[in-house]
Amino acid sequence: METSAHHESKAKFLDAALQVIRAKGYTATRIEDVCEAAGLTKGSFFHHFESKEELAVAAAEHFARMADRLFAAAPYQRQTDPLDKVLGYVDFRRSLLQGALPDFTCLLGTMVQEVYETNPAIRAACERHIVAHAGAVEAMLRDAKTKHAPKARWDPQGLALFTQAVIQGAFVLAKAKGGPEVAAGSLAHLRSYLETLFIRKRKEPRS
Repeated sequence: METSAHHESKAKFLDAALQVIRAKGYTATRIEDVCEAAGLTKGSFFHHFESKEELAVAAAEHFARMADRLFAAAPYQRQTDPLDKVLGYVDFRRSLLQGALPDFTCLLGTMVQEVYETNPAIRAACERHIVAHAGAVEAMLRDAKTKHAPKARWDPQGLALFTQAVIQGAFVLAKAKGGPEVAAGSLAHLRSYLETLFIRKRKEPRS
């Protein structure tokens, strides 16, 4: 039977993996680096994980669960108009561009860029969680399309994946430039583009 201490030490390794891999990349990350960041021993690491690969797959799931909780509680979820919710989602993503690069860049995107060909297990884990998040965005876009652009020919699923491509690309640019400004600009352009796909009905002025 797993104890609370067992869960706590495993969580420390997962939190450490998020920080170290986002800073160094998967390939350059050593088990020793994760142990040092977690403040735990290598023996304790192998009590929880058989390999660095197993840690990475578990870290991908840990990151996705954290993201799910973060987005579920985000301000845009309280919007009643589905288009406001979509635009609020982009605004929220932009608001997260704070702190050092490892604090706001995506663990999933970081790992899959490195190992998409060399490590099928990690690639599959990253793909699964990225697509799952895109699915939540797709649902918002579908509702917004139904209300504001029912005759539009664009596909909510394809547009949701496009939003994730822009966001992941923005993270790459932030790494290349060494700061979040370029990513914030990219998300501002994404918001403007999304607005062009919808036509809001103007409210009739009160007499």
